[in-house]
Amino acid sequence: MSASGIATGQVEHMLRQVTPGRYDAYEALLRALATPSSGQVWMLLWHGQAGSPDAQYGNMQVEGYGYAPCVTSAQELSASGWNRSYEVVDGLDVARTLYPDHYGLWLNPHAPGGGVGIPWLDLRRVATGLERQPAGPLRLSEPAIEIPQFYALLAQNAHRTPAVRALRRAWVQPALGAPYLAVGLDVYDTSPPAVDSVRAMMQQSIGAVPDGLPVSTVAMSDEYDPVALWMRANARPFYDREAHGAPARSPAAGYGYPQARGGY
Repeated sequence: MSASGIATGQVEHMLRQVTPGRYDAYEALLRALATPSSGQVWMLLWHGQAGSPDAQYGNMQVEGYGYAPCVTSAQELSASGWNRSYEVVDGLDVARTLYPDHYGLWLNPHAPGGGVGIPWLDLRRVATGLERQPAGPLRLSEPAIEIPQFYALLAQNAHRTPAVRALRRAWVQPALGAPYLAVGLDVYDTSPPAVDSVRAMMQQSIGAVPDGLPVSTVAMSDEYDPVALWMRANARPFYDREAHGAPARSPAAGYGYPQARGGY
């Protein structure tokens, strides 16, 4: 078997394992797609030829959200009946191209059952590093755990850190892995000295966190982060340097694992 055959076999094997609720199998599929040279997909071109400036990926809508369709091998391309051009690309490169436009990737939409859709937020995880972002779908809520000493110390240290505008919080329960407390950092300045001062603020405060409680930080300026988007829409700041904060932004829709199957 050629190297390309091994690569497509891996992706297709992982794809066959994905069923509703099997987030471990879905995560394995994402890892296969994120691996350079072994995560290739056959992107279906609606217009133009592979490599040409006017080449455009196909698109499909599922529950109002956009996805670019692809197939996972030459055999699946033949089975799909696609009669236009296509482009063989690393899944990592496709993820980097699609997620900034809030487009997901749909694998083998011609297959029985309609294939598998990967939402744009998961493509962001593929593009930026799977271990850097929690596995979705996420359950987000106000923290129920009582740790007033930590919040008070953090607010005190934030007041002494001019780069900090406001702080928010959320309890995050990933599909895989332990739940954790997220602290949303809303800052005026992202210069290296300002970033260092905010990092020092967190280091000075983290000692008040009970042993065993994971804490993570989220940049509120990140327009793609689902935790930051949720906090902007649903969490009031527990520290706010200004008397009146900016209006909350609505979260971007489109995250989840669509049940409806679309065509192309």
